[in-house]
Amino acid sequence: MKALRVQQLSDDLSGIELVDLSVPERGPGEVLVRVHAASLNFPDLLMTQGKYQFKPVPPFTSGMELAGEVVEADSDSGFAAGDLVMGGAKTGGFAEYAAVPTRSLRRVPEGISAAAAASMGATYLTAYVALAELGGLEAGQTVLVHGASGGVGLATCDLAKALGATVIAATHNPAKLDALKAARGVDHAIVNTGRFREDVIALTDSRLCDLVFDPVGGDVFDESTRCVAFGGKLLVVGFVSGRIPEIAVNLPLIKGFSVVGVRAGEYARRFPDRGDRIMAEIAQLASTGAIQPHIDRTLPLERWREAFGAMAAGELIGKVVLQPG
Repeated sequence: MKALRVQQLSDDLSGIELVDLSVPERGPGEVLVRVHAASLNFPDLLMTQGKYQFKPVPPFTSGMELAGEVVEADSDSGFAAGDLVMGGAKTGGFAEYAAVPTRSLRRVPEGISAAAAASMGATYLTAYVALAELGGLEAGQTVLVHGASGGVGLATCDLAKALGATVIAATHNPAKLDALKAARGVDHAIVNTGRFREDVIALTDSRLCDLVFDPVGGDVFDESTRCVAFGGKLLVVGFVSGRIPEIAVNLPLIKGFSVVGVRAGEYARRFPDRGDRIMAEIAQLASTGAIQPHIDRTLPLERWREAFGAMAAGELIGKVVLQPG
């Protein structure tokens, strides 16, 4: 089978190769899946560079999120050959076949394509844990979403709107503003370089934002501390800008807001029952059309370099999906 292997860590994709491997043998508690689609997530790119929290030792097959068809499963797994499933693990998705832990798989909701199913898990899990579980989002509140043109950013906008919020989408790239304004779930779009607080004041009639979703860090975090309403929450999701910011604790004290760390995958692992409930709710929202992943492009696995390069260059609006078959 074809598989995308990280042979060695590199900052320029030079350590990655598309190779031929044997079909993996599933271990205890695993399901063998024929992969129909696998989506690229920012942690996939970071893992090729050794810059993610989870650091697999090369060589390993990249890809943390997939959708496909069950080939083999234990009789007590709840799955059978031919079932359409979605989910994945930390690695292994960018291949024609993957052995996936049973607990990491769910059935594909009725009417959802393989590409959409492969694009829902990681992004919408992050969005749901941030907004609903930790943020306590209520209908009528205002959410500022940074990194809004990426897969997790657009998922957060989409989910926030489905939960009844007013959504301000923010990007560092002015060329993406029109695309953001037209995206699902977005009420307003702004550029988040410099002093964007004035834009937030104008859009909220000086109320500021109940929740700020920040996967960017750096200067964006610094300015975001000035955009949170009293009693609001600044949700720390990541640091794609490269700088991990610091905050003087008198700011959240005086301004009356909370800084909340979001590790959605760890949250679901520590509280598996809650994780199952969250994914069931996401599936329900998807099956009714209330949420829908935004897919920038779908490519054959052989064009993996284009996918990784577009993500590294910040060219994507939403998700990119690779099809092994």
